Amino acid sequence: MYAQEDIPKKAFDWDVTKRLLAYLKPYKGRIWVALVGALFTVAANIVGPPLIGYAVDHGIEEDRMSVVFLGVIGYVIIQGFGLVGFRVQLWNMAVAGQRVIQKLRDELFEHIQQLSMSFFSKYETGRLIARVISDVNVLREVITFAVVGTFRDVLIVIGILITMMIINLPLTGVAFAVMIVLGFIANIWRVYARKAYVRVRETNAKVNAELSEAFNGVRVTQAFARESYNYNRFTEGINFNHRESNVRAAFIAGVFFPSVDLLNGVATGFLVYVGGILVLNQQLDIFTLLTFVLYVNQFFFPIRMLAQRYNTFQATMAAGDKIFTLLDRPIEIQDRPDAKPIPAIEGRVKFDGVYFTYQLPKDREPGDEDWVLKDINLDVPPGHTVALVGHTGAGKSSIVKLVMRMYDITRGSLTIDGYEISSITQESLRSQMGVVLQETHLFSGTIMENIRYGRLDAADEEVIEAAKAVGAHGFIMEMEHGYETEVREGASNLSAGQKQLLSFARALLADPRILILDEATASIDTQSEKIIQTALKRLLKGRTSFVIAHRLSTITSADLIVGMDHGRIVEMGTHEELLAKGGMYHDLYTMAYARPLEGQVANTVSAPGD
Repeated sequence: MYAQEDIPKKAFDWDVTKRLLAYLKPYKGRIWVALVGALFTVAANIVGPPLIGYAVDHGIEEDRMSVVFLGVIGYVIIQGFGLVGFRVQLWNMAVAGQRVIQKLRDELFEHIQQLSMSFFSKYETGRLIARVISDVNVLREVITFAVVGTFRDVLIVIGILITMMIINLPLTGVAFAVMIVLGFIANIWRVYARKAYVRVRETNAKVNAELSEAFNGVRVTQAFARESYNYNRFTEGINFNHRESNVRAAFIAGVFFPSVDLLNGVATGFLVYVGGILVLNQQLDIFTLLTFVLYVNQFFFPIRMLAQRYNTFQATMAAGDKIFTLLDRPIEIQDRPDAKPIPAIEGRVKFDGVYFTYQLPKDREPGDEDWVLKDINLDVPPGHTVALVGHTGAGKSSIVKLVMRMYDITRGSLTIDGYEISSITQESLRSQMGVVLQETHLFSGTIMENIRYGRLDAADEEVIEAAKAVGAHGFIMEMEHGYETEVREGASNLSAGQKQLLSFARALLADPRILILDEATASIDTQSEKIIQTALKRLLKGRTSFVIAHRLSTITSADLIVGMDHGRIVEMGTHEELLAKGGMYHDLYTMAYARPLEGQVANTVSAPGD
């Protein structure tokens, strides 16, 4: 959906401007060169008309073609210098702009990757991409064309006005009267243009959000035959409004810019009329009149450009505000200043009176209903497999997220090999962990590259050995290019079971000391499950493992089964011990195997994200 933050808060934001200028500071040398180039362009615009006027007045009137020739040559040379200056300006600002854009994108990419999981649960992917691509491109446009260009156009306007006043004050008054009318029209246009372009950005954001949602959910759309509904919703509502907002913006621009051209013609006509009278009365020479006419024609072009750049700066304020708001978003999970890398771990994980809740308002203490985990006490020896079972929302996934330090605990203590988890660097911890989720994500690239993702220095033979160990080698070799087969968008050329087998191979190759399987066998059919049973035993052997699974057959051999309910541990023990107790696990296990097919186990046993 479209967010309120996509609307520019201010027509001009000095804080945003200062931060943008800070990015340009390393390139001040190029900016000075660009400014010098702009001065050449300004000089060409100011010096050119008098040369033409002089050539006409003293060449044609006096029948001296040498003067005309020299005047034309001088004008061409001056314009050539102006063109070179403009080229120098554009080149230097383009280089500076591209480098600033690269730096901004690098910073955004780095910052976004470090933001917490709670951020990604609230901030749509489409909006993030818009920040990194579209909004940064807006800044490129203003840096490349508008920063020095505005300086140049302002100097041209001022230079022309001063020169006209020096040459002839009455004619300058005629031109200035038209300029006052132009300024009045521009001010009215500015108000309507801002509203129109805000509306364009608003509807554009809605189109992007709708497209992202529709394309990501296309399978569900087709499964429920909602294509026609979505088409009508898009064409008759969202895209229609986007078209109308652009038509409105085009209409406003179509009124203003022809008005500028009309005023240009009016100003020229007045000058010719008044100047003609003065020439006939021998109070003015042709040189001055022609110079003024040329100046007026040159004067209105920078005025048009300045009006257009008003919208550019508006977009820049909005884009800059959104970019810096994102960059300023605090990284919730950060390494402490004194955090140290943890050495090679054995894998002992200990929860001691751990309480956890997701972020609450600063002015409110958590109540009993806010706790996701309550008084968790769990000591897992190295190399043991712990299975977490319970109904949806029991807190199973929250426990493994804390072990991976995706979130920080609220109270209590969580240690890895005796190290408080907040006292060690995240990279050194997670580099010794492996995770297999229900929704397997495969990246663009080959199957070989995807398996190697967790250990980039692994040899091809090691990748193949890992695939064989989990039973993936057979289907990989049946594919057109084997391990060099490209994974398509969304891994559409692989079944759910095949993707999951590749994720097992990836985890095995990484050889983690702590392994987390979160619903990892949910997408595996019964036949595939039999294939990976042996691989799972090899994968789990010698590693501290946390397993969440709704197929209870995959956890019966766990060293410890932990039953959870409403954020608390209600029972612990082995499969046999818990069955003998006749408690929650006994009920879940009995319910699961009371059904004719194991695959029909209800989601009441477990679900992703609980």
